[in-house]
Order: sequence, then C-alpha cells, then structure tokens
Amino acid sequence: MKKIVLTGGGTAGHVTPNLALIPALQKKGYEIVYIGSEQGMEKELIEKVKIPYYGIPTGKLRRYLSVKNITDVFRVISGIKEATKLIKKLKPDIVFSKGGFVAVPVVLGAKLNRVPVVIHESDMTPGLANRIAMPFAKKVCTTFPETVQYIPKGKGINTGTPIRKELFEGKKQQGLKLCGFTDQKPILMMMGGSLGSVKINVQLRGALPTLLKDFQLVHICGKGNFDRKLENTKGYKQFEYLSEQLPHIFAMADVVISRAGSNSISELLALKKPNLLIPLSAKASRGDQILNAASFEKQGFSMVLKEEDMTYMSLEKAVRSLYENRQKYIKNMENSHLSDGVNEVIKIITKE
Repeated sequence: MKKIVLTGGGTAGHVTPNLALIPALQKKGYEIVYIGSEQGMEKELIEKVKIPYYGIPTGKLRRYLSVKNITDVFRVISGIKEATKLIKKLKPDIVFSKGGFVAVPVVLGAKLNRVPVVIHESDMTPGLANRIAMPFAKKVCTTFPETVQYIPKGKGINTGTPIRKELFEGKKQQGLKLCGFTDQKPILMMMGGSLGSVKINVQLRGALPTLLKDFQLVHICGKGNFDRKLENTKGYKQFEYLSEQLPHIFAMADVVISRAGSNSISELLALKKPNLLIPLSAKASRGDQILNAASFEKQGFSMVLKEEDMTYMSLEKAVRSLYENRQKYIKNMENSHLSDGVNEVIKIITKE
C-alpha cells in the first residue's frame, strides 16, 4: 500500500481541497496521513474524517515589520526539524501540499528525505508560501490556466481545484426546511469565506428592505457577525458558518454573492451557480481575489462588483441584474472544462 502525506492549513481554503481528495486517494488504496499546525483549524477538520494528524510548530512570514517576524523564524526552524523527523518516520511515497505557511516546513522536510512533492496553487499568482516551496516540487497544479506562466518551466499543469463530492449531494427541499423558506420567491445566498465579510454584511443588510420584496436571503455571515435584531425577519436566515448543511443551501440557491477566494469560486463553477463576486480590495490583501474575479468575469462565469464601489444600492442593482441574466452565466459555466479537479490532481499524484 502506498502512503501519502497531505499538508496545508491556516484557512479552510487550504484544507477543503485536501478533504476532497481523501475519498479518491482511499479508493486508489493510499494510506493517508496529515501534517498540519499544532492549533490550526485544519486539525479539527481532518480529525473529523478520522485521518491520522500530526501537528508541528509553524510561523507566518509577514510582508510588514513585526516583532513576530523574528520569533516566528525560530518556530519555522523548529517546524522544519519536526517535519523532517516525521517524514523520516512515516516513510511516505509522496507529499501533497495545498499551501499555507504550515506547508513550507513539510515540503522542506520531504525534500531532505528525498520524498517527491506535488503542490497545488489556488490563486492566479502563487502566494509567498508556495513561491518558497515550488523549487522543491516535482509538479505544481493550478486552478487557473493563467497561473502556469508563473510556475517554473515544466512544472506547472492546469488541473482546476478539487471539489468535495458532498457539495453535489444537496437537496433543495432540505435547504428550504432548514431556512424556513418557500419556493414562491427566488433565493439569494451570500457567503463571505470561512471568516465572513463585515463590509459586505453591512451593505447587504442595508439592502434587505428592498431585496426581500423579491428575494429570500440566506446569509452566511461569519463567526461573530450574527445580527440578533434581524433574527426574526421573514425571508431572511443567518448562519455564522455551515459545514454538513452547506450542500442543501447551495442546492436551493438561485444566485450567490461571494468573495473571490479561489476555492469558493471553483465550487460555484462546479455547481453552476450564477454569482456576483466582491473581491477583497488590494488594501486588505495581496490582490489575489481581484485577479481571480477578473479571470472568472472574462470567462463569463461571474459578475464583479469592486468593494470600493459597493453600497447597498449598487449591491441591490447588481443582484437584480445577475438574476435577470442568470441563464447566460449558467450556459457559460456548463461549457467550461474545469468543473472539478479531483481526477486531474489524482492523475498527477499517481504519476509521481
């Protein structure tokens, strides 16, 4: 039996593609082990699916001045030592990295043990962690075709993003029951990533009085962003976070508002959900969501509203336009060849 070490963490986006690969790897007969951070959210997510989990020290490499840049250097060094020892003990045939700063020590540990590494890069341009790790990888899988140009020659291959099969198994009626909705009005879904989006929440709630005349709204608002004053508003349902119930919410949604994280928009593409993307501004990020959204807009999969142009009125206007033109977006998504990267990524892993 072949053994694979999976790694990646820090946000749900660095974990969910690994979760999507696990059933396919098990079907191929792989023994699976996960190496993540000691206290990251990946620990809980991976242990839920009963995969052996090993935590190592890790630090974040910041682009700004901070005393933590000094202390975290020692945590990274410690993480490399721990990962190297772990990989020597586990003797995997291959390491698959989804990125995030915990992945850097694991990739380096694999290289020191002469274990081949395959990396997946979700965003249009590689993040800092993957830029550090790429020289040590055999192959780098990408979500976007445009990303291959940023990968060392001969290593990049466009596979799309692995999508969890459970997302395709949602039942509309269960979603309606969960939210207390009817099938008399179209349903708008808003999700802001695993941490939510305060800026979108504020403008969306400002548009509620007029939006609820024609739509029902399910709002995944992020941890700590639940608004008790709106709890009993008819046609409006809030959740801080959803996991097992998320497929049912997707199944009932007619149109979706979302940030432009690569995993989220890849799921929207796979599910053929017309969507309005509101990417994080360049001030709040390295600009990867702006590039992700531009690619999906160019391919005709998404509408885009810049965060700096967002008001409750512009948001409402965009939602109505999206709904009116939803069939155009569905048709474009149906014509896409990149709907689910599980099979493509598995092909790369099994070749190495």
